[in-house]
Amino acid sequence: MIKKTIPFLIFLCAISIVSFAQLIDQKATTATRNLYKNLSSLYGKATLIGHQDDLAYGVGWKYQEGRSDIKDLTGEYPAVFGWDVAGLESNKKENIDGVPFAKMKEYIKKAYDMGAISTLSWHMNNPHNGKTAWDTSSVAVKSILPGGAKHLLYRSWLDQFAAFASTLKGSDGKAIPILFRPFHENGGAWFWWGTKSCTPEQYKALWRFTVSYLKDKKKLHHLIYVFNPCDFTTEAQYLLRYPGDHFVDVLSFDHYQYGAEKGEAFAKEIARNLAIQHQIAKRSNKISAIAEIGFVEIPVANWWTNILAKAIAENKPSYLLLWRNAGYREQEKDNHYYAPYPGQVSAADFLKFIRQDKILLQKGLKSIYK
Repeated sequence: MIKKTIPFLIFLCAISIVSFAQLIDQKATTATRNLYKNLSSLYGKATLIGHQDDLAYGVGWKYQEGRSDIKDLTGEYPAVFGWDVAGLESNKKENIDGVPFAKMKEYIKKAYDMGAISTLSWHMNNPHNGKTAWDTSSVAVKSILPGGAKHLLYRSWLDQFAAFASTLKGSDGKAIPILFRPFHENGGAWFWWGTKSCTPEQYKALWRFTVSYLKDKKKLHHLIYVFNPCDFTTEAQYLLRYPGDHFVDVLSFDHYQYGAEKGEAFAKEIARNLAIQHQIAKRSNKISAIAEIGFVEIPVANWWTNILAKAIAENKPSYLLLWRNAGYREQEKDNHYYAPYPGQVSAADFLKFIRQDKILLQKGLKSIYK
């Protein structure tokens, strides 16, 4: 009886893993399929740590070859590197945060070559009036859907993105798999694709068109599509703008702590959101992630082990990405960073956090593309 049961269980597990690892793009490259399969296998067992703009700059430095605030502190790079491509649509040489696109390509290649992962967001300008992503004064989404006055303009912007994405290749000459997270924080009202500026049905239509255009028209088969709401407390709110299982690979959300006194509330909110997202992911055969997270300046010395670790303990996300370390910002007259660096008040606690079982930086990844 035992000899028959064990192979049967292994067979069932194999079926489960295969079904769990199916991308929406049936023509996805081998490396892209392998990345998703491996993320699926890790999901629930380990959490990868990521950082926005990690290789480009940190607190007190910019564009120093090989440098990283996280590496300066821990001795290794993050497992996930985040970048934003806002500026491509305006033919700019630098992105919204001043990172030259030429350097961004180099950094994405470096991450791939070391066996790490890259994710792209896009704070796209408002196509209706040319203003920033935060301009909500128009009905931009309606105007860029098929038949809309700005639809051809939007397609040209997708063409520019596709041209950029198609140049992302590793030293092996292969297309680099990318976790692509467009139209993020869709449950908020601060972007032109948010709740103030378009209906749920318009958002879904925009997402479906975008995915289909990049996948089928532009033949980009190295993108993994990341859905990203925010400010939800129920499954119904989470799914309000969900375009459907055939258009999404990864489920994610963004969440930040504001105020040292709100640590416990923040941890409860993260735990609640992860529980909601995990149930949807389980039902839809997707993986769950936190695409942006953090506490600016991390002024609480034990924040990592006392707040964040507890928040993610029950439903571990496949990865979480800390926002960028801009350092001191002259225009805003503030310090803006979300990852610790040597000497920062929470640095020692971060080292304790990453030494916990199931928390992985780059060295913890083993052949993620194979």
